Amino acid sequence: MKKPETLLIVAASEHDADMLYATGIFVPDPFIFLRARGRPTLVMSDLEIDRARRQASNCRVLPLSRYIKKLRAAKVKHPNLAQALALVLRERGIRSAVVPHSFPHGLAAGLKKGRIRVTAKEGSFFPQREHKSAAEVKKISAALMMAEVGMAEAIQALRSSKIGRDKRLLYHNVPLTCEKLRGIIDTAILQVSGLASRTIVAGGRQGCDPHEIGHGPLRANEPIILDIFPRSQTTGYFGDITRTVVRGRASEGVRALYDTVLQGQALAFKQMRPGQKTADIHKAVCRDSSMGRATVWVSIFTNRRGLA
Repeated sequence: MKKPETLLIVAASEHDADMLYATGIFVPDPFIFLRARGRPTLVMSDLEIDRARRQASNCRVLPLSRYIKKLRAAKVKHPNLAQALALVLRERGIRSAVVPHSFPHGLAAGLKKGRIRVTAKEGSFFPQREHKSAAEVKKISAALMMAEVGMAEAIQALRSSKIGRDKRLLYHNVPLTCEKLRGIIDTAILQVSGLASRTIVAGGRQGCDPHEIGHGPLRANEPIILDIFPRSQTTGYFGDITRTVVRGRASEGVRALYDTVLQGQALAFKQMRPGQKTADIHKAVCRDSSMGRATVWVSIFTNRRGLA
């Protein structure tokens, strides 16, 4: 029977999805996760240790300060994280470990000096993350609802806006800008315990630049891209919705683009079946002769609404 791999992660779980998946707790600073012989262990600062013991009850939680003190007792003047980690591993008879591709190079070099070998794992570090449990689906759905709250507030603001001179939109008698609408969206999401970051509100030509977050006044009769992808502050899961809307009347060009995307979406739905690779579906849409050059915008222009 094959022995289970010794897995090692050093990262902040607030920013590293694998670490959050492994531990289930949010920690802003890097700490150590070690799974050896099937048993998970965390090594972290004294600042976080009590909370970790409560929230990560499936893990053994040890203080990093214990190993720093041991190194100092061994006449190491300025112990660092690599030395402490090497000591943690040696005490358990571990001479090699599997790490994610994102594992810090400097830390790997420090472990090498301590005669500990690390190997980056090919593919997903936790393959089981690709298969969502019912509980995970609920968390994703809840995060998606946060995005829907932000989208609803954005649509309402655009609907209630007036068309002023030069077709600029006015909201409560002041210009409605990308920045103002983004603030409306992000505030609504914050009120439902979500956290929005770099929400995209891009009007007119700005929408042609992928992931341009948008700036300046919004105008009538021009497409406005709303891309909202908040993170739940409770679970760490994300929701993501993109819509293209028009306050006023959409041009023939925008309508044609909408129809193109609708055709691509219908073709994609026909291709979907259990076990089908998403890359193959994407290629099928791009191959369709009626799609034309506009297929490159499928992920951006996902919907159009006329807001009269």
